[in-house]
Amino acid sequence: MALEITDATFEEVVLKSDKPVVVDFWAVWCGPCKMLGPVIEEISSEYEGKAVVGKVDVDANQEFAAKFGIRNIPTVLVFKDGEVVQRQVGVAPKKTYVDFIEGLL
Repeated sequence: MALEITDATFEEVVLKSDKPVVVDFWAVWCGPCKMLGPVIEEISSEYEGKAVVGKVDVDANQEFAAKFGIRNIPTVLVFKDGEVVQRQVGVAPKKTYVDFIEGLL
C-alpha cells in the first residue's frame, strides 16, 4: 500500500530515502487522481522493499506541493538521493512509472 506522506514526514520519507521514491501529488476531488490511484497502489506492492511509493494530499499538505511547483494534479515526482529526477503531470500508463523506477534501480 502506498504511504501517506504529509508535510511533517516528507523530508524523512522522501528526501532522506536511500531508495528511489515515487510521490503522487493528488486530491480527493480530482477525477484523474482517482484513475491513477489504483496504478500507484499496484506499483507500491510490486516495488515493496525496492522503492518507496507514496501519496501527498495537496489540500491537506501544501508546503512541499508548493516547494516543488505542483500546479496540476495528479503530478508524480520521482526522487533519487533527495532530488527530483522525473516529473509526470497528468495520468500516464503504468509502464511510464515503472520505467522511471526501473531506470533508478
